[in-house]
Amino acid sequence: MKISVITICYNSAHSIKTAIDSVLAQTHPDVEYIVVDGKSKDNTVEIVQSYGGRITKFISEPDRGIYDALNKGIGMATGDVIGFMHSDDLFASDNTLAKVAELFQRTGTDSIYGDLEYVYKEDTNKVLRYWKSGNFSIRNLKMGWMPPHPTFYVKRAVYEKYGTFNTTYKIAADYDTMLRFLGKYRISTSYLPEVMVKMRVGGASNRNLKNIIRKTKEDHKAIKDNSFGSVFTLFFKNIRKVTQFIIK
Repeated sequence: MKISVITICYNSAHSIKTAIDSVLAQTHPDVEYIVVDGKSKDNTVEIVQSYGGRITKFISEPDRGIYDALNKGIGMATGDVIGFMHSDDLFASDNTLAKVAELFQRTGTDSIYGDLEYVYKEDTNKVLRYWKSGNFSIRNLKMGWMPPHPTFYVKRAVYEKYGTFNTTYKIAADYDTMLRFLGKYRISTSYLPEVMVKMRVGGASNRNLKNIIRKTKEDHKAIKDNSFGSVFTLFFKNIRKVTQFIIK
């Protein structure tokens, strides 16, 4: 099974090397690695280019935001399955993609997801929040449950059939996509019960109060656009974050 991993970046020289090394260290033998840069002004491009042919595809050009860049990567992908490794993140294990492939092959599922750790920027071994996903159900999705997007691996055929990220969203297109795939179109999914990704704190959706408010508004729009859930979905989605501070 060929897995396409996409990293998008912009002025990410402080962390991009860790993300790239994490992908290249994976033991799964068939990984297509795509890096999409937004015309960085620091030395991000030089760092990426220093890996030469170990990175399968690389472009550096202006984009219209995070989700436009992700869509470019999806358009370049040729793998059976597509997942994302953001420039601030890293895999929890060198065997993560091997386990992803095994679960896809064993279950025949359309998508898989796992657990995620929020870690400190300067010490990725120090955990701030632990996002234990648990098993999927439509009822849970309506009650604000969602899988961590960096752990969400989806068959390329699903993107081709049901669409990529809606770029009218600036922060919550990942939530919109998951509601579309899992809620509206009911694709199948399977849970890998272990930490797949470590995410450094400080992402776009929770960087400041303004972004948190905007994220909440966009989450509500995603619920309405997909005709899935209600205001209670949004309420419980935010409440669920509290439990993530209870480290396993």
